[in-house]
Amino acid sequence: MKLIVGLGNPGIEYQFTPHNAGFLVIDRIADDCGVVVANRRGRALTARAKLAGHEVLLAKPETFMNLSGLSVAALVRELEIEDVSKDVIVIYDELAFPLGRFRIAERGSANGHNGVKSISGSLGTEDWLRVRIGIGKPALEDGREIKAGGRDYLLTPMRKQELAVLDEVLDRVKIAIEVVLTKGVGPAMNEFNRREEKDPNGEK
Repeated sequence: MKLIVGLGNPGIEYQFTPHNAGFLVIDRIADDCGVVVANRRGRALTARAKLAGHEVLLAKPETFMNLSGLSVAALVRELEIEDVSKDVIVIYDELAFPLGRFRIAERGSANGHNGVKSISGSLGTEDWLRVRIGIGKPALEDGREIKAGGRDYLLTPMRKQELAVLDEVLDRVKIAIEVVLTKGVGPAMNEFNRREEKDPNGEK
């Protein structure tokens, strides 16, 4: 069984904040699969689902972002996952990418993300599959980047226009994860990472 974890903070006040992009992907997958992420196990809300013909466990840690690793490690033990590099997929927000983009990676450093730092620390490795969802501000027309950072930005509810952009990304991320499950991470990275670089709207 594959473990698919979305990172975020529990609580209705955090639901539509940039830092909860991972939770929103899990909710989208669950909704499309006709399941409800409500079972408590491994310090997370979970649901079993069938995605692209594969049995998966969807999970939203209840530990708050900075302690996400405690939940992920508990679920890995409970599911008796031996190879986290193949059977664990974690979805989280990434300030380094503008809203509307996402990238798949097989490994990587935390890059300042406390949830990622916690997971790598708890698992004892940085070799686990991740889907990084851009939540940064798009560049200005003259090319200058707007730095969007800090706790206030991450934990402030997104505007309607931003949520509309993210909503479309959620669907593309779900499709990307299905490709990971059916064809493997290499083909998924080739298809979606290159498409992201060419066109942030995912259009061919």
